[in-house]
Amino acid sequence: MKNKLKFICNKDEIGTFVHPGLSLMDFLRNNLALTGTKEGCREGDCGACTVLIGELQGKQVQYHSVNSCLFPVGDVNGKHVVTVEGLNDGGLSVVQKAFVDEGASQCGFCTPGFIVSLTGYFISNKVYSAIDAAYSMDGNICRCTGHSSIIRAAKRSTEILASNITNHSDHILSLIKGGLIPSYFSEIPSRLKIIKQQQIDESEKNISSYFISGGTDLFVQKWEDILNNDIKLLSSNGLSSSIKEENGKCIIGANATVTDLINSPIISKIFPSLGEQLKLFGSLPIRNMATIGGNIINASPIADMTNIFLALNSTLRLKRENKFREIPLRDFYKGYKSIDLLDGELIDEISFRIPKEGSYFNFEKVSQRTFLDIASANSSIYIELDNSIITNCSLSAGGVAPIPLYLKQTSEFLSGKELNYSSISEAATITLTEISPISDARGSAEYKSILLRQLIYAHFIKLFPDKINIKEIA
Repeated sequence: MKNKLKFICNKDEIGTFVHPGLSLMDFLRNNLALTGTKEGCREGDCGACTVLIGELQGKQVQYHSVNSCLFPVGDVNGKHVVTVEGLNDGGLSVVQKAFVDEGASQCGFCTPGFIVSLTGYFISNKVYSAIDAAYSMDGNICRCTGHSSIIRAAKRSTEILASNITNHSDHILSLIKGGLIPSYFSEIPSRLKIIKQQQIDESEKNISSYFISGGTDLFVQKWEDILNNDIKLLSSNGLSSSIKEENGKCIIGANATVTDLINSPIISKIFPSLGEQLKLFGSLPIRNMATIGGNIINASPIADMTNIFLALNSTLRLKRENKFREIPLRDFYKGYKSIDLLDGELIDEISFRIPKEGSYFNFEKVSQRTFLDIASANSSIYIELDNSIITNCSLSAGGVAPIPLYLKQTSEFLSGKELNYSSISEAATITLTEISPISDARGSAEYKSILLRQLIYAHFIKLFPDKINIKEIA
């Protein structure tokens, strides 16, 4: 199956027939000879293949960084792709020059990814800080230069642009004048508008072996198989990415990304600390691609998003053609990688009741690395109190069973109990009877059991420091 694609790559308009499941990295390197985009790990871990994707939203183009090794070329249809070759026009950009001046490149293999990520930060923000600029390169790894000089280059770029960029009414024009990006960027919105008007939505014509949303796991596991099958790209059509509040519920479209959750004012209002906690989920480019629906349907026992939504007693709305059905998320998982999904069904939305005022929520995750790693074990809690009595409690656990686990017995035990060390200790003991961890690369079964017990304690220590004495638990 080959689809007709039309998009802009750097300043050139591209029209091609190609399998939509081909990775953008392979298309850039092999079809367009843009070899500044490097092939490193092919798993989204090193950042050497980072590019920017620009999408027309209203009159402006919004850019975000992605790992092109995991990004299907079909999803660039009607968009703007920016590689390192498209960031200067006859001379070094501000960021490129800062890397030279600070000696921030040695072998140079990783450098394009750093340059692209940092440039994307300055395009996507109007107020800059050296710390945020450094964090924008989250997911880009350098193995020989050392990150200190790269961080200095980010600081130097921030200082130069912060002093030169004063006109924020036309942000792109100010960045062009400030030497960050070439002049052709100013023409991209009008050019994309023309392309969009010429395109025909053929989403319903696809008969697919694979339905691909973010693809951040699927392209690691089955990228070669994808090229031999028909696919449907859900991130370009078919499913919503909206996050809305309606009739006392928070409703999240299955195509919403982790970054969408972090940036959502609705989520920030409900869970003020969740945005920072979600930065433990992969790298920035991965968060920009990974979708909520994909994380849930992947059925990984250690899925962070699933863990959170289990504790919130969330409901899935499933869609097949024009028919819908709802199922509690806790009933969705039947066994390892086995889910309650009919042929042709997709996750359409996930929803949960807006927490009551005065309720509490917390997410805990332990992995072998603090950042950029999957969990050894994770856990979430939602709890309501009346004075010192727990009136409602929901707990989840990941990494300790074949499925993302709702701790039913522990939750039921805590509901109605007084909030004190004795209740929590007994609850932690009950938790150990609900789980069935196995020994693997992330730790022994015994270690994971101890770890989850400690995460249960951690919820209460963090949420109720005035009621729970850490020394009593220790």
